[in-house]
Amino acid sequence: MLKGVEHHKNELILELLSRVDRLDESYQQMALDHQRETQFNREGQLRERKLQDELRKIKAFMNRDPFVLVLIDGDGMIFEDSLIREGELGGKEAAAVLWNGIKDHVHDTLPDIPSDCRIVTRIYANMKGLSEACWKAGLVDKPSLIEQFYRGFTGSKILFDFIDVGPGKDRADEKINELFKLHLGDFHCHHIFFGCSHDNGYARLLEQYTEPMITDRITLLEGVPFEKELNAMKAKYTTVKLPNLFRSTKINAYNQPVYHVSQSLPQHPIQVSSNETASPPIPNGYQSPYQPIIGMSTPSPAPSNPSTMNPKAPTWASAATSAVQVVSPPATPTPALSSLASGTDIPRNRYGQRIDPPTVYDKDEVDRVRKMKLCNVHFLRGDCGYDPCTHSHNKKLSKSEMAALKTVARMVPCRQGSACDDPKCMYGHR
Repeated sequence: MLKGVEHHKNELILELLSRVDRLDESYQQMALDHQRETQFNREGQLRERKLQDELRKIKAFMNRDPFVLVLIDGDGMIFEDSLIREGELGGKEAAAVLWNGIKDHVHDTLPDIPSDCRIVTRIYANMKGLSEACWKAGLVDKPSLIEQFYRGFTGSKILFDFIDVGPGKDRADEKINELFKLHLGDFHCHHIFFGCSHDNGYARLLEQYTEPMITDRITLLEGVPFEKELNAMKAKYTTVKLPNLFRSTKINAYNQPVYHVSQSLPQHPIQVSSNETASPPIPNGYQSPYQPIIGMSTPSPAPSNPSTMNPKAPTWASAATSAVQVVSPPATPTPALSSLASGTDIPRNRYGQRIDPPTVYDKDEVDRVRKMKLCNVHFLRGDCGYDPCTHSHNKKLSKSEMAALKTVARMVPCRQGSACDDPKCMYGHR
């Protein structure tokens, strides 16, 4: 019996020792796991601290030199007449008005932008074309005033610049488009004020960005009322019109005031010489439908001679007798094609406005050629300046394809409109 008890005791001792060994192994494993977790947590904390330091540095770098960009197409966003007539002093005043207007708008409506944010302004335009257009419209006494104005504008603020893109179609548009895209992704640029209300072409650029995170970073500046396509999409953006800064009407390149049909019109028939066909003269105040309306004036009576009157000839007065309240201009006689007195082959009507000769085309052929993505400038002008160009230069076109391509190019309105004097211009003139 004692032997059985001894045997049972030995088995119990062995089992206890086995349990101790298993517990020791478990302890050692848990100790290793704890040590590994402790080391991992320590490394994680060090890594987190390092990342937080890096994040603070990145944020400090991103918040360094914050600015807002004012991007303006100067060919259509024209400053007020009273400013440009002052030349260099007017340019400095315009820069001050623009700077204060943008600063106040940022402070009032964009609180997330740092208070030390700087204002960078870029205006792109064709200096020569703009100067001549303003001079022809009677806004300035001499074209050089426009150059003086922008010299004052550029010199008044370090970050304000006017860039002369020179003559050529769409040069300002292309530079503005690329600069817009570049700064839209720049984290230093906190906001873009975009002056483009006069040109539907910028709708193609803006329609690429529809996310609120992006549209919230864009404010549209209004000069003239927004064109149709821009007006349809402006609800997605903040718009602002800075008072006493930009013209609210387009300039009239031929300085023609508005003509109002009323009872005050002269009641005299039109004088017609023996070798001329009777046609109504253009009163002093007549506004051509090819030009924007910029003002009003009262027409002065045309001199008449009873001995040379044609009693059957039409007059502006007789045209108005049936509707004396009408305030729109009378119907414009069909313009006759003529060339410039300088000898260039640019067709113009009797009022000096450029017009396009009528053309006949096959709609299906035009649609087919349009889908070929050809470079209009290369095929029609032969002077494409893009390297690389995104449109095709390598196709060999037939006569019908060339004619269709001319029609495709004419569908794009010329930015100079009826004032265009480029003999090689391939765009449409209305």
